[in-house]
Amino acid sequence: MGFSGELVFGRSERPLIEAPVFGGAQEDNEGGITACWPRPGGWQTWQFHGTFPGRPEDVLRAVVEWTGAPACVALVHDSDVALVWGLEPEGDMWDAWLNLKIAAEMSDRPLSEMDAAVPDDARRALDWARSAGVGDGVAATAIEEILRSDETFAEEVFTNLLDRLGFPEAVDPEAEG
Repeated sequence: MGFSGELVFGRSERPLIEAPVFGGAQEDNEGGITACWPRPGGWQTWQFHGTFPGRPEDVLRAVVEWTGAPACVALVHDSDVALVWGLEPEGDMWDAWLNLKIAAEMSDRPLSEMDAAVPDDARRALDWARSAGVGDGVAATAIEEILRSDETFAEEVFTNLLDRLGFPEAVDPEAEG
Protein backbone atom coordinates (compact mmCIF):
# COMPACT_ATOMS: atom_id res chain seq x y z
CA MET A 1 0.00 0.00 0.00
CA GLY A 2 1.38 3.39 -1.02
CA PHE A 3 1.11 6.89 0.34
CA SER A 4 -2.35 8.40 0.71
CA GLY A 5 -2.56 11.95 1.91
CA GLU A 6 -1.68 15.46 0.88
CA LEU A 7 1.49 17.19 -0.25
CA VAL A 8 1.79 20.93 0.37
CA PHE A 9 4.40 22.96 -1.53
CA GLY A 10 5.15 26.62 -0.92
CA ARG A 11 7.75 29.21 -0.01
CA SER A 12 8.28 30.69 3.41
CA GLU A 13 11.14 31.75 5.66
CA ARG A 14 9.41 29.71 8.38
CA PRO A 15 8.27 26.09 8.15
CA LEU A 16 4.93 25.89 6.31
CA ILE A 17 3.62 23.75 9.15
CA GLU A 18 3.54 26.97 11.21
CA ALA A 19 0.77 28.43 9.01
CA PRO A 20 -2.34 29.05 11.13
CA VAL A 21 -4.40 26.72 8.94
CA PHE A 22 -2.47 23.77 10.42
CA GLY A 23 -3.57 24.69 13.95
CA GLY A 24 -0.23 24.26 15.67
CA ALA A 25 0.43 20.80 14.23
CA GLN A 26 3.92 19.47 14.71
CA GLU A 27 6.18 17.42 12.48
CA ASP A 28 5.69 13.75 13.34
CA ASN A 29 8.01 11.43 11.46
CA GLU A 30 6.10 8.41 12.80
CA GLY A 31 3.51 8.76 10.08
CA GLY A 32 1.58 11.99 10.67
CA ILE A 33 3.31 15.01 9.16
CA THR A 34 6.76 14.97 7.60
CA ALA A 35 8.96 17.56 5.90
CA CYS A 36 10.51 16.59 2.59
CA TRP A 37 13.96 17.77 1.58
CA PRO A 38 13.91 21.57 1.27
CA ARG A 39 14.57 23.49 -1.90
CA PRO A 40 16.74 26.63 -2.05
CA GLY A 41 14.92 29.94 -1.68
CA GLY A 42 12.61 28.81 1.12
CA TRP A 43 10.64 26.36 -1.06
CA GLN A 44 9.44 23.37 0.93
CA THR A 45 7.16 20.36 0.67
CA TRP A 46 5.28 18.76 3.55
CA GLN A 47 3.53 15.38 3.57
CA PHE A 48 0.33 14.94 5.54
CA HIS A 49 -0.63 11.33 6.20
CA GLY A 50 -4.33 11.46 7.02
CA THR A 51 -3.99 14.53 9.26
CA PHE A 52 -5.02 17.27 6.82
CA PRO A 53 -7.08 20.09 8.36
CA GLY A 54 -9.65 20.55 5.57
CA ARG A 55 -10.40 20.55 1.87
CA PRO A 56 -7.21 20.88 -0.20
CA GLU A 57 -8.47 24.00 -2.01
CA ASP A 58 -9.26 25.75 1.30
CA VAL A 59 -5.91 24.83 2.84
CA LEU A 60 -4.18 26.05 -0.33
CA ARG A 61 -5.92 29.43 -0.11
CA ALA A 62 -4.89 29.76 3.54
CA VAL A 63 -1.25 28.87 2.79
CA VAL A 64 -1.05 31.38 -0.08
CA GLU A 65 -2.59 34.07 2.11
CA TRP A 66 -0.15 33.31 4.94
CA THR A 67 2.97 33.18 2.75
CA GLY A 68 2.03 35.75 0.12
CA ALA A 69 3.59 33.38 -2.43
CA PRO A 70 2.30 30.84 -4.95
CA ALA A 71 1.69 27.38 -3.49
CA CYS A 72 0.20 24.05 -4.49
CA VAL A 73 -1.43 21.05 -2.87
CA ALA A 74 -1.60 17.50 -4.20
CA LEU A 75 -4.19 15.02 -3.02
CA VAL A 76 -2.54 11.59 -3.45
CA HIS A 77 -4.35 8.24 -3.43
CA ASP A 78 -2.28 5.14 -2.64
CA SER A 79 0.72 6.59 -4.55
CA ASP A 80 -1.16 5.75 -7.74
CA VAL A 81 -2.78 9.03 -8.70
CA ALA A 82 -2.88 12.65 -7.56
CA LEU A 83 -4.91 15.76 -8.21
CA VAL A 84 -2.81 18.93 -7.92
CA TRP A 85 -4.13 22.44 -7.33
CA GLY A 86 -1.91 25.51 -7.63
CA LEU A 87 -2.76 29.06 -6.61
CA GLU A 88 -1.14 32.45 -7.12
CA PRO A 89 -1.55 35.29 -4.61
CA GLU A 90 -3.58 37.15 -7.26
CA GLY A 91 -6.12 34.33 -7.10
CA ASP A 92 -5.45 32.42 -10.33
CA MET A 93 -5.92 28.70 -9.62
CA TRP A 94 -5.12 25.68 -11.79
CA ASP A 95 -5.44 21.95 -11.35
CA ALA A 96 -4.11 18.87 -13.09
CA TRP A 97 -4.18 15.11 -12.68
CA LEU A 98 -1.00 13.07 -12.28
CA ASN A 99 -1.03 9.53 -13.72
CA LEU A 100 -3.88 10.12 -16.16
CA LYS A 101 -4.58 6.48 -17.00
CA ILE A 102 -5.29 5.60 -13.39
CA ALA A 103 -7.21 8.85 -12.87
CA ALA A 104 -9.44 7.97 -15.81
CA GLU A 105 -10.04 4.46 -14.48
CA MET A 106 -10.85 5.71 -10.98
CA SER A 107 -13.15 8.51 -12.15
CA ASP A 108 -14.82 6.61 -15.00
CA ARG A 109 -13.96 9.53 -17.29
CA PRO A 110 -12.63 8.84 -20.76
CA LEU A 111 -8.86 9.02 -20.91
CA SER A 112 -9.14 10.95 -24.19
CA GLU A 113 -11.16 13.65 -22.41
CA MET A 114 -8.64 13.95 -19.61
CA ASP A 115 -5.73 13.95 -22.06
CA ALA A 116 -7.36 16.74 -24.08
CA ALA A 117 -7.12 18.99 -21.00
CA VAL A 118 -3.35 18.45 -20.61
CA PRO A 119 -2.13 21.31 -22.87
CA ASP A 120 -4.24 23.88 -20.99
CA ASP A 121 -3.28 22.36 -17.62
CA ALA A 122 0.40 22.56 -18.58
CA ARG A 123 0.10 26.18 -19.72
CA ARG A 124 -1.65 27.21 -16.51
CA ALA A 125 0.88 25.33 -14.34
CA LEU A 126 3.69 27.08 -16.18
CA ASP A 127 2.02 30.49 -15.71
CA TRP A 128 1.80 29.67 -11.99
CA ALA A 129 5.49 28.75 -11.86
CA ARG A 130 6.42 31.97 -13.64
CA SER A 131 4.41 33.93 -11.06
CA ALA A 132 6.76 32.32 -8.51
CA GLY A 133 9.81 33.59 -10.41
CA VAL A 134 10.77 30.31 -12.08
CA GLY A 135 9.94 28.60 -15.35
CA ASP A 136 11.55 31.02 -17.79
CA GLY A 137 12.66 29.10 -20.83
CA VAL A 138 10.53 26.07 -19.95
CA ALA A 139 8.36 24.85 -22.82
CA ALA A 140 4.76 23.90 -22.14
CA THR A 141 5.41 20.64 -24.01
CA ALA A 142 7.90 19.66 -21.28
CA ILE A 143 5.15 20.10 -18.68
CA GLU A 144 2.69 18.17 -20.85
CA GLU A 145 5.18 15.29 -20.91
CA ILE A 146 5.20 15.15 -17.09
CA LEU A 147 1.40 15.41 -16.89
CA ARG A 148 1.12 12.49 -19.33
CA SER A 149 3.78 10.35 -17.62
CA ASP A 150 2.80 7.20 -15.77
CA GLU A 151 5.49 6.84 -13.13
CA THR A 152 4.94 4.23 -10.45
CA PHE A 153 4.54 6.75 -7.62
CA ALA A 154 2.40 9.88 -7.95
CA GLU A 155 4.62 11.59 -5.37
CA GLU A 156 7.57 11.19 -7.74
CA VAL A 157 5.53 12.65 -10.59
CA PHE A 158 4.72 15.61 -8.31
CA THR A 159 8.43 16.15 -7.55
CA ASN A 160 9.29 15.78 -11.24
CA LEU A 161 6.60 18.35 -12.10
CA LEU A 162 8.09 20.89 -9.67
CA ASP A 163 11.59 20.22 -11.02
CA ARG A 164 10.47 20.55 -14.65
CA LEU A 165 8.58 23.77 -13.85
CA GLY A 166 11.96 25.21 -12.88
CA PHE A 167 11.86 25.22 -9.10
CA PRO A 168 15.26 24.67 -7.45
CA GLU A 169 15.95 20.99 -6.86
CA ALA A 170 15.48 19.61 -3.37
CA VAL A 171 18.65 19.26 -1.31
CA ASP A 172 19.41 16.64 1.31
CA PRO A 173 19.82 18.75 4.48
CA GLU A 174 22.32 16.19 5.83
CA ALA A 175 24.59 16.36 2.77
CA GLU A 176 27.84 18.17 3.24
CA GLY A 177 28.16 21.18 1.02
